Amino acid sequence: MPSVGVNLYSVFFKLLLRHRMLNTERARTGNPENGKAISVKLDVYQGYLPAKSVRNHKKLPTVVQFHGGGFVIGGKDSASNDAFCWRMAKLCNAIVIAVGYRLAPEHKYPAAFEDGLEALTWLSKQANLTQCNKSLEHVPSGFFHKGSEMYRELVDSFGENAVEPWLAAHGDHTRCVLLGVSNGSNIADYISRQLVNSGSRLEPLKVVGQALMYPFVYGKVPTHSEIKLANSYFFDKPSCLLAWKLFFPEDEAEEDHPAANPLIVDPSLPLKGMPPTLTVVAELDWMKDRAVAYAELLRKAHVEAQVLEYKDAVHEFATLDILVNTRQAEACAEEIAIWIKKHTSGRGTEMSY
Repeated sequence: MPSVGVNLYSVFFKLLLRHRMLNTERARTGNPENGKAISVKLDVYQGYLPAKSVRNHKKLPTVVQFHGGGFVIGGKDSASNDAFCWRMAKLCNAIVIAVGYRLAPEHKYPAAFEDGLEALTWLSKQANLTQCNKSLEHVPSGFFHKGSEMYRELVDSFGENAVEPWLAAHGDHTRCVLLGVSNGSNIADYISRQLVNSGSRLEPLKVVGQALMYPFVYGKVPTHSEIKLANSYFFDKPSCLLAWKLFFPEDEAEEDHPAANPLIVDPSLPLKGMPPTLTVVAELDWMKDRAVAYAELLRKAHVEAQVLEYKDAVHEFATLDILVNTRQAEACAEEIAIWIKKHTSGRGTEMSY
């Protein structure tokens, strides 16, 4: 069971979470540089480039990460998300792109989902930079500065907001993995379904897998864990239902909305052809059973769907500020990295769109 300290922090966290959701206006943060993290021009992105990749010219897979927070709190550049993304960049030897998105209640559904899909569209433009200018493949990231001739040439061709040459220089976007944390898993899964439905519109970008960490899910008919663990640690059922209430417009607030309940499959967005999926669940998370059931649904559609369950773990156990540096959080990141490496090395299978 979690320690006394974690129990006490959980109580404080729930009170603070509900206070923020009900009474506070969130000040939207900017996108400052943090250490060696690369701040991308569009405010909603933060990039993490493993240091050794600058010394050699090997192209790295790309991991697109969506932070948690129940659609109402959190951010890509929070201290805990920053630490998690650095860890994943190092363990996966991959470029990690942390995506920010608009939050509720100021921005209702489907704003966060639209922002996530826009992030992939933007990333596909970086892949096109390499396709259009092969000389990028052997140029160090520091070479691209605003006064350089190559930079001006790219801006003239693609527009300033579309240009992030270090991604084109170092990223292999034909090996892209989506990594969702809590409600970020919902965003990642939504993107995957949209790409299956729309075909190859983001080529040459290819999604070869998605890792869903403790998905933020619920539905009208409760599962065993939703009954037994309703008052679980940190993101308990009352807090999450309040977050969903703030997220959905009044005319779309229903318990079995497809954005909340992955077991309600939209016929226009079939599961067949979805990318290989890793689902991470926590033993003490009230939402775990529905996440596991979704993995089973994917397997029935002949999609590779692995589940990792962590004992004595709570929702966001590998990413929450108080827990991100625990040994269990590190072990979880290592397991996810092994899975990501498998599917970005060519040994796995890619999305069949």
